[in-house]
Amino acid sequence: MSLPRSRCSGFTLLELLVGSTILLIVVLATLSLYRTSNQIAVDQQQYAELQHGVRSGMYLISRDSRMAGVGLPVEFFGFALGGVDNETQGGIVEPDRLTVMGNFDEPLNLGIDNYQGSAANLAVMDFSFEEYQYPDEFYENKTVLILPNPSSGCLLGEVRNITHVTHDASGTNEKLNFSPGLSPGVNLPGGLSGTCSSSNDYDGGMVTFINVNEYWLDVTGNYPGLTAGTNGYIGNGEGNVLYLTMNGVHYPLADNVENLQFEYNGDFDDDGLLDGFIPWQSTWTNDITMISRVRQIKMWVLGRTENPFVSVGANPPANLHLYRRPTIANSPGEATDDKHKRFLLESTANIRNLSLNIYNTGNR
Repeated sequence: MSLPRSRCSGFTLLELLVGSTILLIVVLATLSLYRTSNQIAVDQQQYAELQHGVRSGMYLISRDSRMAGVGLPVEFFGFALGGVDNETQGGIVEPDRLTVMGNFDEPLNLGIDNYQGSAANLAVMDFSFEEYQYPDEFYENKTVLILPNPSSGCLLGEVRNITHVTHDASGTNEKLNFSPGLSPGVNLPGGLSGTCSSSNDYDGGMVTFINVNEYWLDVTGNYPGLTAGTNGYIGNGEGNVLYLTMNGVHYPLADNVENLQFEYNGDFDDDGLLDGFIPWQSTWTNDITMISRVRQIKMWVLGRTENPFVSVGANPPANLHLYRRPTIANSPGEATDDKHKRFLLESTANIRNLSLNIYNTGNR
C-alpha cells in the first residue's frame, strides 16, 4: 500500500541551497560584527590604559611643581628648580626635563650647632628633636639637605643620608649621624651642591628633609649613563617610559609616553609684569636670580597607544582624533598619520612657595 503523497513531501535542492545561503550570510554577519566589536574593545582598552598612565604622571608633575621650594629658606629659593630644554637621546622625539626640590613629605627644621662639612655627624641645637613627634628610628635612611647660614656668604648645600640620631634623655647633645660620603646620585639643581670652605659657615645653618625630584622621559630605553636594573631603571630598550627620579632612585610612572615638554612664566626682566611662557633657557642653569623669578610652569604630557588602532580605516579622520604626533611648545610634530591614537594633557602650575614659607622653615 502506498503512502499518501502529502506525507512524502520534503525540501527540494533549491530550497536547501537558498536556506544554506541565508544561514551562511547570517553567520558571516555575526562573525563580522563580533570581529568589529572585538577590535573596538581592544582599541578602547589600550586607550583607557594610556589615559590612566598620562593622568597619573601629570598629577605628580603638577603637584611637585606647585610645591617647588617648600621648606627652603627664602635665600635658597633660586635653587628650587632646574630644567633642560629638548635633551637629546638619539630618538625622534626630544623631550624636556624638570627638576624640583623641596621638603615635600615631612616638615623638619633643625638648627645647626656644629658641623665640620662632610663629617660623620652633625650637632644640632639642644632640644631640637623634641620639637617634632618623630621617634628616633624615623630618621633612619632619611635624606637631608645641610644648608649653611646665608649670612656667611656661602650658598652651597650638602645632601646626606641619616643612619641614626643620638641624644641624651634630657634633650642635650643631639646629633645626626651619617653614612660615609654624600648621597650618591642626588643632583641638586642650580649649582647648590658643594661643601663650604669654612666650618664656621654652618654655624646657625639648618638641616631639612629634602626631595630632589626629576621628571624625564626615556625615549630609547637605553639612556646614556644609566644601567638597566640599577636604582629602578628599566632600560633594555624599553622606551617611552616616563620616570620620576627621587633622590637618585628611578620610579617608572607611565608607559607609552611619547613627549614631555615644559615652559616657564615669570618676571624675567624685573619690570613687575609676567613676561609669558618660554622654554628653559640655558643661561638660567646656574643663575639663581632668574630661577627665583619663575612663577608658573606649563607642562604637556603626550601619550601614544602601544599599537596602531585596528578599528581605524586607511584615512583616519582629521580634526577628530590625534593619529599623528602634534607640535608641542618648541617640539615639532609629525607630518603623517601612523594610526596610533594620542592622548595629550596640558596643565599650568603656580609655584606658590616662592612667596609662602610652608612649615615656617623659611624663618631663621
